[in-house]
Amino acid sequence: MFYRLIRFIFRAVFGILFRPKIIGSENLPTTGGFILAANHVSNWDPPVLATFIEREVFYMAKEELFKNAVFASAIRKLHAFPVKRDSADKNAIKTAVKVLKGGGCLGIFPEGTRSKTGKLGKAESGVSLIAAMTKAPIIPAAIINTDKIFSAETKFPRLAVVYGKPINFSGSSKDKDALATFAQDIMAEIAKLKIVGENLTK
Repeated sequence: MFYRLIRFIFRAVFGILFRPKIIGSENLPTTGGFILAANHVSNWDPPVLATFIEREVFYMAKEELFKNAVFASAIRKLHAFPVKRDSADKNAIKTAVKVLKGGGCLGIFPEGTRSKTGKLGKAESGVSLIAAMTKAPIIPAAIINTDKIFSAETKFPRLAVVYGKPINFSGSSKDKDALATFAQDIMAEIAKLKIVGENLTK
């Protein structure tokens, strides 16, 4: 109930202020677990990525966000769970696997942190590992202009989210080279979608 209420509010606010263009919604599975993997340039990215789809999205969120009890309670109700950055957090991976095997949608930013320049960075292999462990398809996605929200340049930029076609990892979870290569393949797909989104907002 809380999740749906917040999603409704965000849809109304984003729709009025930022006139978002949403492309590729037909690529999102209506049932079963899948990974939603996107670029990351702003703290606005998680709600923007999830607001315009019907499936509820579960996110890994840096553990620092859970230090405040009130805020932690709120984001847990929005399906966020903590992850220790700069380490292989087994508990976070276990939770992610549980979400996917339970038929949920897992939101991941493969770069692991926000880009300060807006350019795509190198992906970490965590997204590939989770895909290998669950056989869940990955939906690449590009989020456009969230870094410009309330900026000095423009307060209310035109937003866009482009969801791509599903891709799958067929290798072994123990093959580090294959995991790393597939993570970069995901970023290559995101890069293509990013171009589409940028053209939509010109």
